[in-house]
Amino acid sequence: MTPADVPAEPPHHLGHRQRLRQRFLSGGAETLPDYELLELVLCLAIPQRDVKPLAKDLLARFGGFPEVVHADLPALLAVSGIKENAAAAIKIIGAAATRLARSQVLGKPILASWEKLLDYCKIAFAHLPQERFHLLFLDRKNALIADEAQQKGTIDHTPVYPREVVKRALELNASAIIMVHNHPSGDPAPSQADIEMTGRIRDAAGPIGIILYDHLVIGKSGCFSFRSNGLI
Repeated sequence: MTPADVPAEPPHHLGHRQRLRQRFLSGGAETLPDYELLELVLCLAIPQRDVKPLAKDLLARFGGFPEVVHADLPALLAVSGIKENAAAAIKIIGAAATRLARSQVLGKPILASWEKLLDYCKIAFAHLPQERFHLLFLDRKNALIADEAQQKGTIDHTPVYPREVVKRALELNASAIIMVHNHPSGDPAPSQADIEMTGRIRDAAGPIGIILYDHLVIGKSGCFSFRSNGLI
């Protein structure tokens, strides 16, 4: 038998992938460190190469698993080795986590599901690289009827217009609003601009019977509630 007749051994990373997949299927995600869980995601989009170094590079570059799956598409595509398929696979993970968390609160009384609401807000907002502002609209039974994003902001500012907030609340027949936005710096303490903007929206909504129930500021280090801190 000549060397050409000897079957080539499969690449080492293929056996590693099979073992990794089996560990995940038999023991769940809790048995895998972040880089291996990210490896599994990348394996689906990049079948022809060892993706362990790429998974570790992504975690080091963005700071952690949540930051990777919530990273902006251009930032992901700027990483060597990440093409559109891999970026899409990563973004799907973040989108799925956010959608699952939102399903736990949409249509349910907020006051009875407050901890789940905070969990959703942390998953959806805490690790975003840009400031984003959402309005949560409640009906007369305090059930969440809509969760809508306003326009994206810069790294530290999102313009919000009281007239547009009130107009949308009336269109939805909402009786109360919860404002939510994130601080990419990680510190959830409100700025003076946050406080002033909250007051303007409260003053615009109140006279027509719409209650500003709370304003939640989300950061990596926690959540700041205007109501709990006596600012509403």
